Amino acid sequence: AKNMYKEYGLKKGHAVLQIDCEKGFLLYGFHRLYPGLEIWGTDISDYAIGHAMEEIKLFIQKAPFTELPFEDSKFDLIIAIGVVYTLNLEGVIKCLKEIQRTGKRKSFITLAAYRTEEERKLIEWWTLLGTTILLHEDEWVEVLKHTGYTGDYKFTTAHSLNLIRSQD
Repeated sequence: AKNMYKEYGLKKGHAVLQIDCEKGFLLYGFHRLYPGLEIWGTDISDYAIGHAMEEIKLFIQKAPFTELPFEDSKFDLIIAIGVVYTLNLEGVIKCLKEIQRTGKRKSFITLAAYRTEEERKLIEWWTLLGTTILLHEDEWVEVLKHTGYTGDYKFTTAHSLNLIRSQD
């Protein structure tokens, strides 16, 4: 939360949304460290929402990642970590467009991707939920362009997950 607050130039009165916030640990960090922020979270799991941290439970609502229940340009920062690639390609496109619609300043997403056949196999082995997991980094860039996504993104790869054994 501290790094994101600083990196994205957040200030008192800004609004932050975390898509697929689960039990709200990151939102809780924002809430405790920066009480002047407006925080919101969405999740699709009744269990996660029901077991969310008490202080922020009121700020989390059930909603599909492809239909965010917020007005246009509401959020100064939208965060979607480990979410987008769990959708099928149609859902990915809808989700990215929803992030663009509801965001007014910045967004940050992660995308599981590969560059080599070995990395593809390792990422496929690693993931439990990835649906659009089998996209090459270059293919993800094309999808981002197609949807008009302008936010930040980071690829989750076999390298970043330390799934590649060193050749020592």
